Amino acid sequence: MSRDWDAVTYDRVSTPQVQWALKVLDRLHLNGDETVLDAGCGSGRVTHLLEQRLPHGHVIAVDASPAMVEKAKEALRNDAEVFVSDLTELELDQVADAVFSNAVFHWIPDHDTLFKRMFAALKPGGRLVVQCGGAGNIEAFLDVLQEVAMEEPFAEYVAGFAGPWYFASPAETAARLQATGFVDAECWLNDAPVQPEEPREFVRTVCLGHHLERLPEELRPQLVERVLERTGKPLTLDYIRLNIDARRPE
Repeated sequence: MSRDWDAVTYDRVSTPQVQWALKVLDRLHLNGDETVLDAGCGSGRVTHLLEQRLPHGHVIAVDASPAMVEKAKEALRNDAEVFVSDLTELELDQVADAVFSNAVFHWIPDHDTLFKRMFAALKPGGRLVVQCGGAGNIEAFLDVLQEVAMEEPFAEYVAGFAGPWYFASPAETAARLQATGFVDAECWLNDAPVQPEEPREFVRTVCLGHHLERLPEELRPQLVERVLERTGKPLTLDYIRLNIDARRPE
């Protein structure tokens, strides 16, 4: 289920996501005149970095969150195409030379449909270059969250709610890519632990949003505080990133 985001706060606290994205952008190997889809553009911080690598190219930026899309429009050139769409329902007026995505695909449970839409978005020979949460991502944090969710006064709203995440393994992802029609697929994990500079705002905005929206307004700060009490100081999130490189055949 897609939800809207606090785009202003996310833009401020998303430095870890930007740092991950720089390495993913380097894997694109752009000439500068391509059309590139940013699949899940967020607030546009990373899309702006992508845009700088395309001085004679074109950016298509898509996100399921209307607030994120509005924030991204502020960051991007006037010629960028920026719009709201669920990635599993994405349809483009023009196909792209490359699809880039950072810290997004793990929010989408249906990777079979997701990869079909990404395949359709690419020109023959076009590349898919992605990083997202992978198998084992923030496992310790999620264990604490599930423990807290079973307690009062939260249990009636979020007990048993596993969240929207899908942290796939490299092997299952490579198999899905191949079944979709992609070739030259490479998938691998890397550790990327994070100690957020603003732990409260980071976990509220990035990690707990789907749980918080199920709670009455007055209980939301209590859930954030109880989770933070259990995770200790400094908060360390054991992020594990799934990297995906693949190509649509000619």
